[in-house]
Amino acid sequence: MGEFGMTYILAIETSCDETSVAVVKDGQTILSNIVSSQIDVHKRFGGVVPEVASRKHVEGINFILDEALREANLTLDDISAIAVTYGPGLIGALLVGIAAAKAIAFAKEIPLIGVHHIAGHIYANHLVKPLQFPLIALVVSGGHTELVYMKDHLQFEILGQTRDDAAGEAYDKVARVLKLPYPGGPHIDRLAKEGKPVIPLPRALMDDSYDFSFSGLKSAVINTMHHAEQKGTKISQEDMAASFQEAVVEVLVEKTMRAIKEKQVKHLILAGGVAANQGLRSNLQHVCKQLDVELTIPPLALCTDNAAMIASAGYFYHIKRKWSTLDLNGVAGLALTTV
Repeated sequence: MGEFGMTYILAIETSCDETSVAVVKDGQTILSNIVSSQIDVHKRFGGVVPEVASRKHVEGINFILDEALREANLTLDDISAIAVTYGPGLIGALLVGIAAAKAIAFAKEIPLIGVHHIAGHIYANHLVKPLQFPLIALVVSGGHTELVYMKDHLQFEILGQTRDDAAGEAYDKVARVLKLPYPGGPHIDRLAKEGKPVIPLPRALMDDSYDFSFSGLKSAVINTMHHAEQKGTKISQEDMAASFQEAVVEVLVEKTMRAIKEKQVKHLILAGGVAANQGLRSNLQHVCKQLDVELTIPPLALCTDNAAMIASAGYFYHIKRKWSTLDLNGVAGLALTTV
């Protein structure tokens, strides 16, 4: 515990290709949030290479830790507890952050808190405005698409999730077909504004289920582009981007609306890297206005992987004494319901 009873959580996030360390006071005030992205390193491979990501985390973690403390104007002696992402993610990458967190927790004799990565994305919203329960969280990232119902802090009920490709994954695969740079999401979002959704594409699982499926949509885009190429006809990149984005957004918004009505909530939060997508943001804003539901969307810097969101979630783990032992290990496929 810091001075005057304040709680300072130091957090480490290394689940994929961002090395990040942050210090957050009382779960909501960001004192520092240093993020080192590896996008330029992985761009030439067209995706994240796990071994390369792990090595880059090892190279940068100590420098980023020092910078985060310096920017927060604190030392390790001021830190109340250390939070770290322990899953889901790339196992080698996770272990770098976990090893650093364990060393600090052991040396300074402070609590170690293993935080679920998706819980972190959800709590990025708490850094904007306190969560109001009950609420629905729409989590849309590179590896996850989930609708989550929360009655209280750290109480996660999965209403539905992706059965195959997550939305972000589908964006990257479609971007590759359109010969767009990695990561594909921002490029498709930009092109979609310039095109028209005139190409017919499927909407999967538009039934009573809250589950998602984007694999068929991705395949439909690939097949449409391939057939056009065989016939020697040209499909506008902009129109394909707009058609694909409309198909994704329509399914996400429709199922989210249904969950809001069924659970009678008044607060919707958007979480994950695809939360930066302007098409999704504007559609949800329109729908929430119609339903008189408050919508919280983190700023772009808090949508992608960062340690401040892990610190915010970690604060609630801490006050509930959900601490980890020093045998904490990384779990590549960790379920949110284990929190």
